[in-house]
Amino acid sequence: MNKTNSLSRRRFLQGTGFALTLPAFESLTVGAASAEKTPRRLVCVGNHLGFYPGNFFPQNAGRDYVATSTLKPLEAHRNDLTVFSNLDHELNGGHAAVQGFLTSIKKEESSGFPEKNMSLDQAAAEQVGSDTRFPTINTGIVNGTDMCWTRAGVHVPPVNNPAKLFRALFVNSPQEARTVERARLQHRGSVLDALRDSASALNLTLNAEDRSKLDQYLTSVRDVERRLQMSKEWLDRPKPKSPIAEVQDEERQHVDEVALFYDLMALALQTDSTRIATLETGMGFRTSELDLDGYHGISHHGKAPGRIDQLRIIESFLSTKLSNFIARLKEAQIFDNTLIVFGSGMSDASSHSNRNLPVLLAGGGLEHRGHLVCPSDQDQRVPLANLWLSVLQWFGSEASRFGRSTGTFSPMKIG
Repeated sequence: MNKTNSLSRRRFLQGTGFALTLPAFESLTVGAASAEKTPRRLVCVGNHLGFYPGNFFPQNAGRDYVATSTLKPLEAHRNDLTVFSNLDHELNGGHAAVQGFLTSIKKEESSGFPEKNMSLDQAAAEQVGSDTRFPTINTGIVNGTDMCWTRAGVHVPPVNNPAKLFRALFVNSPQEARTVERARLQHRGSVLDALRDSASALNLTLNAEDRSKLDQYLTSVRDVERRLQMSKEWLDRPKPKSPIAEVQDEERQHVDEVALFYDLMALALQTDSTRIATLETGMGFRTSELDLDGYHGISHHGKAPGRIDQLRIIESFLSTKLSNFIARLKEAQIFDNTLIVFGSGMSDASSHSNRNLPVLLAGGGLEHRGHLVCPSDQDQRVPLANLWLSVLQWFGSEASRFGRSTGTFSPMKIG
């Protein structure tokens, strides 16, 4: 095999449980260097109230599983996804632990970790830098979502207004507004310079514990500086033209916002405005719009058949919107370069369980496995953070650990 057809580390990663290979693009014929330039994208979707296990996990393993009610809307994409059983972060705390879905660490337990409770999307964004206008686009249905966290352990609030996201993506600010923004960025940059200089001088007088606290503070400053620099680089660059009519700022049903945010995320990826996007449906998601009882109350089903039936409707709705999103990415011919994480930091909300989390991966040019049943015995369990580390490496990161990971998602551990 000649050099132009060989697979580099970023195109083929051992020890992930998958053959993490790029699909057969026509550009491969012009050499590996050209193929390496194809951007990869990551989308993370979370649902605060989890998915009822009986509706989510198939009974049998492998590619020939019988689809559950939650997976049936994804049948057209069966060969392009993997459902995982028996993965979690060993977190407890019910609603309070849902924030650890993409981090593996609760905020209050993050002090001993170098990257705090940084989430998967934000870790991937560090690989992109200022190559795109937005390092990440974080969206959420209703306020109170807490899925995304920076390296400094700071919550990234999601955009929960589709019209605001549309304007950020496609509407150019007038010159006057850009001048004001440039001055604001310059002022903030000057303040950060002064804070950094003062903190460096203070470091000489502190003991080890206080130096550690100061280092955490400086990490936060550096994170802000990086974001400011990216803003400056893109401030005067024209935005792409939107292929759809402008999204108006108006009151919408939550069920309509789900589809609209998926559409806007797809457009953001297609226009390379970002390569990383997230969407979370919060606990306040209105299910009355589906002619159902309140979602939180339904999730506390107590195994009552009527409530489980209502959960089937909600969860099928959410997976149907995911299926439509996948179809759109396929139509745009970017699906094989886009890896989608879909799931929750909550398993069965009725028992407030954060164990055996519902997790699904789709796309990414992976050799998918259908339903992959990981070991359930405690001494053989595989941390979900190992899968997140492999996702990061697929994206291009050189990281050797992520959160509570013990290694990559190795097939040696899953048999």
